[in-house]
Amino acid sequence: QEQLVESGGGLVQAGGSLRLSCAASRLTFLAYAMGWFRQVPGKERELVVAISGRGDNINYTADSVKGRFAISRDVDKNTVYLQMSSLKPEDTGVYYCAARPYSNIVLSRVAYEYWGQGTQVTVSS
Repeated sequence: QEQLVESGGGLVQAGGSLRLSCAASRLTFLAYAMGWFRQVPGKERELVVAISGRGDNINYTADSVKGRFAISRDVDKNTVYLQMSSLKPEDTGVYYCAARPYSNIVLSRVAYEYWGQGTQVTVSS
């Protein structure tokens, strides 16, 4: 059973930055596509950005985060990161890390098999 553990969330003022981390217990990064999802109350969990297993494909699905968010990973540490800069109040939500046991990126959340517990990000205006 794979385990994903997120950290790095918190309260930040608009314009500030946060870096989220997602540590994976056992999965082999090269074989798994990883995604960061965001959920706000009353809405479905949506994919923000994903990276392919080989790391050669990154998809920022939310136009609002392009240029402000960056996904990266450290294969040796089995950790994927989400660097968030120039944060806005609308970035507020619970951020989830997820993994699917295939290298290619899929946008639908149902394709992701393993999920972290989520970390709250709150951006104040």
